[in-house]
Amino acid sequence: MDIKNVIAARAAQELKDGQVINLGIGIPTLVANHVPPGVDVVIQTQNGAIGVGPVPEAFCSDPDRANAGGQPITLIAGGSFFDSAASFAMIRGGHLDMTFLGTFQVDGEGNIASYEVPGRIVAGMGGAMDLLVGARIVNVVTEHCSKDGETKLLKECTFPLTGACEADVIITERAVFRRFPDTGFVLEEVARGYTLDDIEACTDMNYVVSENVKMDAYGPEPGAEE
Repeated sequence: MDIKNVIAARAAQELKDGQVINLGIGIPTLVANHVPPGVDVVIQTQNGAIGVGPVPEAFCSDPDRANAGGQPITLIAGGSFFDSAASFAMIRGGHLDMTFLGTFQVDGEGNIASYEVPGRIVAGMGGAMDLLVGARIVNVVTEHCSKDGETKLLKECTFPLTGACEADVIITERAVFRRFPDTGFVLEEVARGYTLDDIEACTDMNYVVSENVKMDAYGPEPGAEE
């Protein structure tokens, strides 16, 4: 299993039966492929669709069915399309139980920088800022480090913020952190193949280690095909 699907599979374990959720572009989209058996959730996209299903195979995707990032989607039976005004009424009205969003940076205060890398031209933050304040729970799903090997989990974000103090859970291919009002982020799970020292070495943000931290909590089994 590749890194992106390792993250998405673990993120899907946060889902609870009956929830209405939003999946951001990139890795979050893959969460739809890993919904646990027996868990029934309704997936919404911010550009105006509800009842989203698994990511389609490239050869059978419909170009007229896409999420906010232009990635192809499927709809389950009963799914529907509507305008962005209705979609953002759902988001801003507090009707989403969870959102799953990627990021460039996240810090120990729960600040999220997900839309701009200084020096690069970007279209804007889109609806991410609405999702951060509108969803009841915000799950940040991201690779632990950037392509140049720098950690994305910082003491303080250096890129422009999308939202302040909104991240509730951080899920990477290496670890799971959950934020609590009294302690800040707590390291709850370490992925298979990593140690506590490994996580400390690649994480700049402040966190505490749970007394019940789970080691080898997720990730490919030894010898499994990549």
